[in-house]
Amino acid sequence: MANREYSQGTASQSELTTQSNEFKAIPLRKAEIGHGTIIKRALPSREKRMIGAWCFLDHAGPVEFPAGDGLDIGPHPHIGLQTFTWMIDGTVMHMDSLGSEQLIRPKQVNLMTAGYGISHTEVAPMTETRMHTAQLWIALPDDQRNMPPRFDHYPVLPTLQKDGACITILVGDYLGQSSPVEVYSALLALDIEAVDDVDVVLELNPQFEYGVLVLDHQAVINGHELTQENMLVIETTHDNLHLQMQKGSRILLIGGEPFDSEILLWWNLVARSTEEIKTARDQWINHDARFGDIPKYLGDRLVAPVMPEKMKASK
Repeated sequence: MANREYSQGTASQSELTTQSNEFKAIPLRKAEIGHGTIIKRALPSREKRMIGAWCFLDHAGPVEFPAGDGLDIGPHPHIGLQTFTWMIDGTVMHMDSLGSEQLIRPKQVNLMTAGYGISHTEVAPMTETRMHTAQLWIALPDDQRNMPPRFDHYPVLPTLQKDGACITILVGDYLGQSSPVEVYSALLALDIEAVDDVDVVLELNPQFEYGVLVLDHQAVINGHELTQENMLVIETTHDNLHLQMQKGSRILLIGGEPFDSEILLWWNLVARSTEEIKTARDQWINHDARFGDIPKYLGDRLVAPVMPEKMKASK
């Protein structure tokens, strides 16, 4: 999805920190994507720029809208990352400059690897009236960030049942199950839905840092209350977490080894230097072949914003 800041918002110090530096509740903020779709953004944040190679996390919905008034994001470019879309409810059509056309349905993943450069669109079908999704970006490591672009669709993902929770393994390996989603860093992503009241201890990799985001209702993690207004960050060294959820609640857990390189994330581009971003922006503006075309999309391309004078690196 295209990245456009909507509102930084404000938060008290009590909202930004918890009793321990190892567990930090950070506030979400609102952002706008496409033609007026408002979402809640967890990453990047002033308090946490990345979780492993995960460098961006938006939660959209659940929302209902009139038919024909859904998500419509025109062509926009990406470099240096993978876009990971997890569809919970509704459908969205993906098209890209490679010629890919893929309707993503609930419980499916679209993974677009931008590498050296790609452009894409995301549009809800004219008959669609619902949307609930999470989209994340994965920063590519140094040896893969300029790889040729590709697109992959994953219609089936492994699941397991544990103490009232249905766990879908979106990325990585968990409790003997492995996701088919191909990534290039040590990562984990789990969708955990409470099909009954849940009180369970989940295993963690102590070499990973983690983030936990509520997708529906609320949850309690190691005594910290999570709502749809915050995300809990768990630093490395922890080998388990205590999860409590009422039936019908749902969370997204992401994790990974701390990323080796500092990155610059601006607009829809992930790079290592300001010059790389400036070059990609100029190429997008000038319709360079690096980002191709999507002739079946009949609307306008997104306009690249003005670059800031200084950029803050993430790690």
